[in-house]
Parts: sequence; C-alpha cells; structure tokens
Amino acid sequence: MKHRSRVHVVGILLMVLALLVAGCAAPVSAPAAPAGGAADAAATEAPAKEGGFTIGVSNTLVGNGWREQMICAIKAQATASGLVDKVIVVNRNGGPTEQIADLEGLISQGVDAIILNPTDREGLNAVIEAAIAQGIVVVAVDQAVTAEGAYVVTNDQTAYARIGAEWLFETLGGKGKVVEMRGIDGVPADTDRHTGFQEALAKYPDIEVVAETFTGWDPSTGAQQALDLITTTEVDGIWTSGIDYPVVEQFQAANVPFVPIVGADNNGFVKQLLELADEGLVGAAVTNPPAIGAVGLAIALDALTGKNPERVTMLTPELFDTSNVEGLQALYAPDEQVGWSTYVNIPPYTSYSGSADVSACKAPGE
Repeated sequence: MKHRSRVHVVGILLMVLALLVAGCAAPVSAPAAPAGGAADAAATEAPAKEGGFTIGVSNTLVGNGWREQMICAIKAQATASGLVDKVIVVNRNGGPTEQIADLEGLISQGVDAIILNPTDREGLNAVIEAAIAQGIVVVAVDQAVTAEGAYVVTNDQTAYARIGAEWLFETLGGKGKVVEMRGIDGVPADTDRHTGFQEALAKYPDIEVVAETFTGWDPSTGAQQALDLITTTEVDGIWTSGIDYPVVEQFQAANVPFVPIVGADNNGFVKQLLELADEGLVGAAVTNPPAIGAVGLAIALDALTGKNPERVTMLTPELFDTSNVEGLQALYAPDEQVGWSTYVNIPPYTSYSGSADVSACKAPGE
C-alpha cells in the first residue's frame, strides 16, 4: 500500500510539473506583428503615459532670432507642462542631409517625441516614419511635412505672404515696382509663401517684380541685398519674408526715402513702424509667432498622454499696419530682442505665463 501511494504521489507531481512547463512555453502559433511603417503608426505608438517625457528638438538655422525664440518657447512650455523631464536640442545650420542625421541621433537617444522645423517637405519622410514606427511622436512645426503619421503645426504661410502682398499692392495703388525678398530656396515655408505672393500678384497686373532675392532668413544677408537694391534700382515697395528691420535700417543708412515695407511681427520692425511713421515709413507687420514651437510641444504631449489631437493645426495670420497704432503698440515690447516676437501666448495651447518665461529659455533641469 505504501509503494502504490508513493507511485501515485510521484505521478501527480509529474503531471503538475508538465503543466507548469507548458504554461511557461511560447505558444505554437503567435499572432503576426504589425507590418510597421507610417501606415501602421497608430498600431505601433507607445501606450499613453502620464509624464516624465524626453523631448527632442531639431533646428537647422542658427543665428536667426525667430528660430531661437521658437526653441525657447518649446523649453518654456516643457517646463510649464510639468510632464517633461528633459529637452534635447540639436541646433546647427544644415539641409536635409544634416537634419536626417540629427533625427537619427535623437531616435537613438530614446526620446518620446521629436519637434522639428523641417528643411524639406518630403525628403525627411523616411526617417520621420522610422521614428513613428518606434512609437515616437513627431511634430513638424512652422513648416509642413508629408510623412504619414506625423503631426503638422504651422502658421498659414501661404496666407502670411498673400495678405502682406495684397496690402503692399493696394498701398501702391495697384501699380509699381516691387521686390520680393524670400527666405531659403526649397524649404516648405518659402515655397508656400512664394505661392501666396504669386496669388496676390495675379490680381494686380500693373505690379512689376523688379527683383527676387533669397535672404536665407539671415539679417545681414537681407540688409546687404536691400542696400544694393535701393541704391541701384527703382523700387516702390518691398515685401520681405520676415527680414524687415534690417531693410528699414538700410534706407536710413543710405539716406534714401522710405518705400512701403511688409515684414513680420519682429519686435524691432514693430518699433520702427511706431517710431518712424513721422519720418515717412509706411509698413505692415504680419503675425508669424515663433511660439508655434510651444504649440507643437503641446500637441506632442496631448498625443503622448492619449488625448488624440488633430493631425494638422494651423494658425491664421493677422496684419497690423502703420494706420493701426494701437495694434502695433500691443505687439511691441521695449525690453524684447529685436528679432523676437511678443506674440507668445497662444491659447489654448500654451500654459506659461508670457514673454518672461520664453525669454528665460529654460527647459526642465536647466
């Protein structure tokens, strides 16, 4: 009886052991993994988390006040959100090749989201989609990309140029010789702005474009181009892609009478529109807030925390000309840098207190 009991016990133990081994083994036929790539981005995104995020930022235009403020706005919003532990900024001059390398570097550092100001509408798609396939949220700010699964957060660049150009052509009475001072050839924002400029131009057949330049959005380059033009060419008006206050300075330096000028809401240009009106300066500032970077971060955090934001967010520009003194005064900040915009609070996206937080340019932990 004792022998049979022992056999019975051993048999039971062997059965239990077999069940445990079977429970730990992999199933014979596992379900197929998602195909990956941008088309399946939703399937590969990481589950929503509550915070502790690392944010990567890619910028490829150094020495430009607008871009500097864009980065500072991202940092300010990261701090204000309470959801970000670290912001990694990759900041250098370059084109698509350099930006692809920078994006690959951010991916390898394990960031949760990437905010980029893209150098190309389509040329970055492969690396962007690779990031998305790994569960990284990617937001293109200021300029659009076509990568499937990416978020796009921009100012309406076509409208920016169109409303400024229409103001200029109307101010000239529908006829005259104008200059189009563009940004960087081939980048999305410049292409969209040129489209807007051409849309306006098509309505005014008696407006002649006597020069088209590419400033690279570099103040010194734009200044030299403007000086050369106003001292050698008959010019009745100038449209600029945000290189505005250096252009005004060249009229002063050359002692040449002002012509109507269109620029952005750069603090230095707004100051000139207010202070030089009595000296004959007529101009218009079109809003293009660098705080679009902070809006992009807010969208990224919404995506990371499972709030399903819209894939495309576009801000509508406004125009303030020298006839709207009150509006220009609201845009001007005496203590702000000349190349920065005071248009920093963009509800409902930003939650920092204002210009002081952006000017501090501090990310969490800095």
